[in-house]
Amino acid sequence: MIQDEIKVSTQTLQWKCIESKIESKRLLYGRFAISPFRKGQANTVGIAMRRALLNEIEGASITYAKIKKVKHEYSTIIGLQESIHDILINLKEIILKSESFEPQKAYISVLGPKKITAQDIQGPSCIKIIDNTQYIATLNKEILLEIELNIEKDRGYRIENLQKSQEGLFPIDAVFMPIRNANYSVHSFESEKKIKEILFLEIWTDGSLTPKEALYEASRNLIDLFIPLINSEKKEKNFGIEKTNDSNMPFFPFQSVSLDIEKMTKDVAFKHIFIDQLELPARAYNCLKKVNVHTIADLLNYSEDDLIKIKNFGKKSVEQVLEALKKRFSIQLSKTKKNIT
Repeated sequence: MIQDEIKVSTQTLQWKCIESKIESKRLLYGRFAISPFRKGQANTVGIAMRRALLNEIEGASITYAKIKKVKHEYSTIIGLQESIHDILINLKEIILKSESFEPQKAYISVLGPKKITAQDIQGPSCIKIIDNTQYIATLNKEILLEIELNIEKDRGYRIENLQKSQEGLFPIDAVFMPIRNANYSVHSFESEKKIKEILFLEIWTDGSLTPKEALYEASRNLIDLFIPLINSEKKEKNFGIEKTNDSNMPFFPFQSVSLDIEKMTKDVAFKHIFIDQLELPARAYNCLKKVNVHTIADLLNYSEDDLIKIKNFGKKSVEQVLEALKKRFSIQLSKTKKNIT
């Protein structure tokens, strides 16, 4: 029976990975079961999760290549088997993982004759190449090929205008989508004379993250999308909007609802939102990680004075954190608080 594939609880939602396989370095598969839902809930969650998986998860991609001694995309180099256009297409296919929110530079410097693969890309430690065997080009003669690559982290697609390319610098259409595909299905079963539902999620990734990591990331991003709405209701309460009661509208105890939402936000939601969502510069991000600040909830334990006392964390970094918190979550840290120990 389908309901027997996972441990069904009538009290709390549970999930389990029921199938996982590595089809190749660039294709990982996972199938997950989530249950129990009330009738109709599984479909709602399934639609949201699929959209979040396909559209809300960040990936890394090469956004442009700078090739020495090359003037335009359709140039040919004696001793180079491929055209520049073919090399750009091959670079577009390279699967990368970036731990930085800032653009990073990587380089290819190869003396032929040689078959050039992703293994020949030299970059910072925050950039990981998923499949070193991915083909780039072949040098048939003793010539030097030097390419500078720009690697960025983003979401979705970015279509570049080739007309904007400068001499030797070629923009590349970037695909920042680590999720290859995502499907879901819903199955019903009876529990305690009530109809319950199981949601099955299938996730295929490009290898830069596992299906399990993708499930976590999509869930966090969905929570992140709704946080501003929660804060908007809190702002309405502060402005006294709850005191107005249209004769055609039912009255609700806004204060108790707002307090419950605020408590849920601090005690639950922020514990599952990582500081990655703030998209901080590398310096501020790394300093916070070193003092074990991993989530927004961790960060809310700090005041402005506490932050500036962190080693290598300057005034500019504090301003960047404050701006990001205000922009993303409408949160303002207190200026002074008991120091973190």
